[in-house]
Amino acid sequence: MSVRRPVVAGTFYPAQPERLREQIEECFNHPRGPGRLPGETRSERTIHSVVCPHAGYVYSGPAAAHCYLALAEEEKPDTVIVLGPNHTGWGTPVSMMGDGSWETPLGCVQLDTALAKELLEHSEIIDYDHTAFLREHSVEVQVPFLQYIYGEFKLVPICMGYQDLETSREVGEAIHRAAEGKNVLVVASTDLNHQESQQTSNRKDRLVIDAILEMDEERLQRVVREHRITTCGYGPVSAALAASKLAGANKSELLSYYTSGDIIGDYSAVVGYAALKITR
Repeated sequence: MSVRRPVVAGTFYPAQPERLREQIEECFNHPRGPGRLPGETRSERTIHSVVCPHAGYVYSGPAAAHCYLALAEEEKPDTVIVLGPNHTGWGTPVSMMGDGSWETPLGCVQLDTALAKELLEHSEIIDYDHTAFLREHSVEVQVPFLQYIYGEFKLVPICMGYQDLETSREVGEAIHRAAEGKNVLVVASTDLNHQESQQTSNRKDRLVIDAILEMDEERLQRVVREHRITTCGYGPVSAALAASKLAGANKSELLSYYTSGDIIGDYSAVVGYAALKITR
């Protein structure tokens, strides 16, 4: 059985289990985070998907914690599909892992082989290809947070090299059809605009956030293209929006937004981070 080993442990997040748990909790308690740890009470699930950043925890962890607090306080899903962009160029246009397990310093998560097979059956563009994940961080950084709030769950990682509207909608429809009648959560992993001034990034990021709040993946794709916004995971977000709407979700809510400049005080060339939830 194959095991996907962590590749950014020790850089994006701590490699030691105890220190990793401590940093996750620091993200929850951070001034830019939600300000508290998850409680014990869980309500009925209303969240179909979340949009979550994927930088190093020092930077984007407090924003991510807003998503994971909201998820922790609802019923646990059986399987989490994590959609991330392909930063390396390795693998097929849309790559998926469906066999074996995914390891982090907090332990191993089993991949949901049955759901992965169904996704493959419902899409002509999704392929099995582990090479896309060998050095890819966009999915990996979500998994320790998921382990922290859920303990045991199953995982289906998907890495999108093609992020156009047609591909995104096909992936979204495949997720909807494969997940119908099952207890599945979707996590779309993305950072927002990269390496422009705070003022420019705030303006560009607002265009992206507004498109997500309108639950309009076509508008999202258009503003990214027309305004040359370097949001790296607009395809995963588009796919999550498409899947969520097919499942009956009708509301998107912004939980957190800030930039790397708000963390380190350098506003000359920032990266934007946003956390949103999409609910039924």
